Amino acid sequence: MATLPPDPADQTETYLRLLTQHDRWLAAYVYSLVASAADADDILQEVKVTLWKQFAKFEPDSNFRAWARKIATNQILNYRRSEKKRSVSSSLDEAFIEAVAAEIDQRADALDLKAEALNLCLRKLPEAHRKIVVWRYYEDCGIEEIAIKSERTVEAVYRLLSRIRQALSECVNRQIAPTP
Repeated sequence: MATLPPDPADQTETYLRLLTQHDRWLAAYVYSLVASAADADDILQEVKVTLWKQFAKFEPDSNFRAWARKIATNQILNYRRSEKKRSVSSSLDEAFIEAVAAEIDQRADALDLKAEALNLCLRKLPEAHRKIVVWRYYEDCGIEEIAIKSERTVEAVYRLLSRIRQALSECVNRQIAPTP
């Protein structure tokens, strides 16, 4: 039985979901390597158009961020090559841009690992502690508000948050530590 070609609506939805998920990272990446904000805007728009045009070549189970970074890096390098006037003091050579791009990628991967580990560790917290974390870091509640909601003193909330942060830090470190 022959396989059907992918549904364009599904492909559009998948592209938009992945782009939305990585949009802020992609913008930060381009802006970090292009001095002019106006030029960075143009490059970022061109990157998104190129991502869409080449999305059929994207492997669904591969790393979208790495794939997008390669396309963005190429767009930045093309921009630098085509730039007619640039001062010697502000120009960055291709090797430097590629080195910075690789470092950004490496750090992004490390942060992704830490974020995954943190999510796992948050799920391991007792429900009452998870509520405190959600109130403080996701709903931006102040300590006094958390004290009222949790029926604790302000000092007790400070101590509890300190213990929770310590426990999460130790858990994350255990999760990302290389296994012997």
